Amino acid sequence: MFTSVDDVSARLAATGYLASPAVATTVFLADRLGKPLLVEGPAGVGKTELAKAVAQVAGARLVRLQCYEGVDESRALYEWNHAKQLLRISAGRDETWDETRTDIFGEEFLLPRPLLTAIRGDDPKVLLIDETDKADVEVEGLLLEVLSDFQVTVPELGTVTATRRPFVVLTSNATRELSEALRRRCLFLHIGFPDAELERRIVRLKVPGIDAALAESVVRVVGALRAMDLRKVPSVAETIDWARTLLALGADTLDGSVVRDSLGVILKHQDDVLKAAAKLDLDAG
Repeated sequence: MFTSVDDVSARLAATGYLASPAVATTVFLADRLGKPLLVEGPAGVGKTELAKAVAQVAGARLVRLQCYEGVDESRALYEWNHAKQLLRISAGRDETWDETRTDIFGEEFLLPRPLLTAIRGDDPKVLLIDETDKADVEVEGLLLEVLSDFQVTVPELGTVTATRRPFVVLTSNATRELSEALRRRCLFLHIGFPDAELERRIVRLKVPGIDAALAESVVRVVGALRAMDLRKVPSVAETIDWARTLLALGADTLDGSVVRDSLGVILKHQDDVLKAAAKLDLDAG
């Protein structure tokens, strides 16, 4: 898919994703080595967007497993269409049970979920296992099986083995520690907050029409906020939202009143807003 690290950078940039050298290098290696890519970092720094950008570059279908507490095998792998099976059983009253059973456990009644969907078929796919750390430990065991051999056993149908492996991206906000067994199977990438130059480029790309000086001021103030002891520091997503907000307000500079009035766009807790307002009254502008 990718011919070099520079090729990764250029093609991702064409989709609107500006990758740091570390990100581009790890994506290239994951593609070249055929290994899953585990991406950790704070919320809003572009972990999910990276998977979407790779799918766009590859012309691949994005298959997403959104993890959450309580997600189980039936939601991650496959389940049977029980309502349709019951209708088939009712319609086949004159058949033997063996005949009916063979029929109702066929492809027509199978409901593939993301993991099974990702390894079936010959079309290119990117499998995004999003917020893996929110899933239970038992789901990690399922992921180990699937990501080790890229195959799934459906007892009623047999073993389904990938004829074309998907590009796999697992994301984690590190709310809990993932198992060492899962980590060993992946290449690891930590995406933190970008440096000021890269964040300015991201803002200029994502918010067309913003003045270069205003973009620089936005990034400078966000950087100052990140250096503060806040409950939730602003991510890149909030930087972009704030830049769009300022553009919508018609602001061409960051004075104290504009900053105070729009802090709720980038900070999500009242105590953070009050703490930042006291500081930014002195520093903003």
